[in-house]
Amino acid sequence: MTTNALLDFTDLPRFDLFQPPHVTPAITQLLDDARKTVAQLEQSEVIGWDAFVVPLEAVTERLGRAWGVVGHLNAVVDTPELRAAYNENLPKVTEFWTELGQNLKLFEKYKALQASTEYATLSSPRKRIVDNAVRDFRLGGAELADAQKVRFAEIQEQLAALSTRFSENVLDATNAYELIIDDEARLVGLPDDVKQAARTSAEREGKTGWRFSLHFPSYFPVLQYADDRALRETLYRANATKASELGANAEWDNSPLITDILKRRDEEAKILGYANFAEVSLVPKMATSPAQVIQFLNDLAKRARTFAQNDLAELRAFAKAELGLEQLEAWDITYASEKLREQRYAFSEQEVKRYFPEHRVIGGLFRLIQNMFGVEIKLDSSPLWHPDVSFYRIEKKGQLIGQFYLDLYARNGKRGGAWMDDARGRKNLAGDLQTPIAYLTCNFTEPAVIDGVKKPAYFTHDEVITLFHEFGHGLHHMLTSVDELGVSGISGVEWDAVELPSQFMENFCWEWDVLQHMTEHVDTGEPLPRSLYDKMIAAKNFQSGLQMLRQVEFSLFDMHLHFDYQPNGNQTVAELLAEVRHQVAVIIPPAFNRFQHSFSHIFAGGYAAGYYSYKWAEVLSADAYGAFEEAQGDPNRLAETGLAFHREILSVGGSRPALESFTAFRGRAPNIDALLRHNGMVQASA
Repeated sequence: MTTNALLDFTDLPRFDLFQPPHVTPAITQLLDDARKTVAQLEQSEVIGWDAFVVPLEAVTERLGRAWGVVGHLNAVVDTPELRAAYNENLPKVTEFWTELGQNLKLFEKYKALQASTEYATLSSPRKRIVDNAVRDFRLGGAELADAQKVRFAEIQEQLAALSTRFSENVLDATNAYELIIDDEARLVGLPDDVKQAARTSAEREGKTGWRFSLHFPSYFPVLQYADDRALRETLYRANATKASELGANAEWDNSPLITDILKRRDEEAKILGYANFAEVSLVPKMATSPAQVIQFLNDLAKRARTFAQNDLAELRAFAKAELGLEQLEAWDITYASEKLREQRYAFSEQEVKRYFPEHRVIGGLFRLIQNMFGVEIKLDSSPLWHPDVSFYRIEKKGQLIGQFYLDLYARNGKRGGAWMDDARGRKNLAGDLQTPIAYLTCNFTEPAVIDGVKKPAYFTHDEVITLFHEFGHGLHHMLTSVDELGVSGISGVEWDAVELPSQFMENFCWEWDVLQHMTEHVDTGEPLPRSLYDKMIAAKNFQSGLQMLRQVEFSLFDMHLHFDYQPNGNQTVAELLAEVRHQVAVIIPPAFNRFQHSFSHIFAGGYAAGYYSYKWAEVLSADAYGAFEEAQGDPNRLAETGLAFHREILSVGGSRPALESFTAFRGRAPNIDALLRHNGMVQASA
C-alpha cells in the first residue's frame, strides 16, 4: 500500500511522496484521532499539565502539521486536483477547530488548571499557554448557549470558505491575464532583463512576442519604466480591476464575498458580546482598543501629511516640466517617480539591480545572521515541491537548531506576495527536542532562460529588503529557545508585534558593511561602489511621506471596516474607502480602482482589523534598531547588542508579552522618534 505522505511525522514533510488523493484519508484519520483524544480528556478527572495539556497538544499538532502542508502546497503549487482536495477538507478542519474552541468541558479544565496549586509551580511559558487557552476558549465561543454555538460554528465554516474563495479569485484572475506585445517599439524604456523575461514567458506559452502578466515582477516594471503611456495604462487598469465586477471574468468578482465576510464577522462579534469585530481582533494584541489604533494612525498621518504633499507637488511639477505630462494619472506616478529619482540622485533602480545576484545576496544575508547571532547556515537536503526551492539548516555550536525552505520566484499556480510560515514548531518533550522548520516564500522575477540555459537571477534592492524581512520572521521562529510548542518561536506572539523582527532586519539592507558582502556587478564582478551606495542612501527616504500615508490609508480603511462600518447599512465598502482617502490621502486613485477586491491581507489572511500592525510594529523595530545605531563603531558593544536582541526578543518567542520583551532589550518603553527619523520625517529645526 502506498505510504500517505501526510501521515509521516518522523522528520521532514514528504513532498516527494505527496499526492492530492492523500489529503482526504489523512485528514479524516487525524480528525478521528483528535476527536477520540478530546473525548477521553473530557471524561478524565485529571486536569494536570502532563495528563491533560500534553496529550491535547500532541494530537492537535499532528493535525495542524498535516493540514499546514496541504495549505502550503495549495499556496505555492496550486492545481485543480489539489484545490479540490483542499476545499473538500477545509470545512471538516474548520468544524473541528470550532468544536474545540467551543468545548466547555475542556474550557472548564483549563480554568481549573489556572486556579490549581499546580499552576503556581508551572514555568512562565506554561502559565502563558494556559492563560492564552482560557482567553481563546472565550473568543472561540465556549461560554455561548447551545443555539449560539451552532450559529457561531456555521459562521466559522462559512468564513473559512469565503476567505479561501477570495484568495482563489485573486489567484485565478492573476494567472488568467496576459498581454502579448508584438511590436518591440512599444517596449522602449524597459530594461533588457525585463524584456527577456517577457520573451521567455511568451515562448513558454508557445507564443511569439513579449508576454506580460499580473504577477508583480511582470507588470510592475512596465509601470516603472515603459515610455509607452498607453501600455502602462492597460496594465494598471487590468491590475486595479482584477477580481472585481470590472474584471475579465464575473466568476472571479470578489464583491459579494467582501460583503458576506464583513456581515459574518460582525455577527460573530455580536454573538461573542462585542460591539464590533475590531474589538474581537484586538483582544490578543498589544493595542487595547480600536480608538487607540485610530488615534495612532491619525497621528502618523498628521506627521506625514506635509511631507507627502511636498512629494506630490514636486512630482507633478517634474512630470509637467520634464515629461510633458500635464495631468499626472495613476499609471504615470510610478514612471514619473522613477524618472525623478534618476534625475535627482543620478541612478536608477535598474542600475542597482545589476549588483545583486542571487548567490551574493543569499551569501551576504547568511553572513550577517551568522555574525550577529553566532550560528552557522548550511545547505541541507530534503524532498522539495519545485526545482527552484532550496533547503537549509541552522546550527549553533554544531547542534541543529532550525531548518528552512527558500522558495524565491513567481510562477503560475503560486499565490502572490511574500510570507513566512511555520512547517513545524520547537518543543522539547521529556528530552526529545523537536527543532523548528520554516517556509520562506517570495515572488521575485524568475531567472531568464536563453537558448535553454537558465541565467543567474538578479534582485532589485526592494526585493532584497523583502527577503531580509521574511527572513526576520524566520529567525523569530527558528532561533527560539522556548521548549513549549504553544509559545515557542512566533506562536503566541501578539499579532501587532510579530512584524518587529522582520522590519528590524530590513534596516541592514542599507548598511555599507553588509552591502559590500552581498553585491557583484553582472558584467565586471565588482562590488557596489561607494559612490552608488551614497546615492542610494540619499534617495532612501524618497517619497517617504507618500509611502507612509499609503500604509496609513490601508490601515485606517481596515480598522474602520471592522469597527464603525455597518455591513448591513447604506454605505458601501467603496464609499468607506473613498471617505478614508479623503481624510488622509493626497493621491486619490481613479474611480475604477478596485484595490479592496484583492486586499487579501484582510479578507483572506490574518490581518482583519490588524493591518495597522505593520506601522505599530515599525515603531518597535525602528527603536530596536536604534540600539545598533548607538553601538556603531564599537565592535564589542555591537556584538553584545546582537546577543541581547537574540536573548530578549528572538529567543523568548511568545513566552511573555511583547512589550516586556522590548523593554528588556531596550531598557525602556518604545518611542516613535526613531521611526520618524528613519523615514526622514524630522524637521530640520528639530
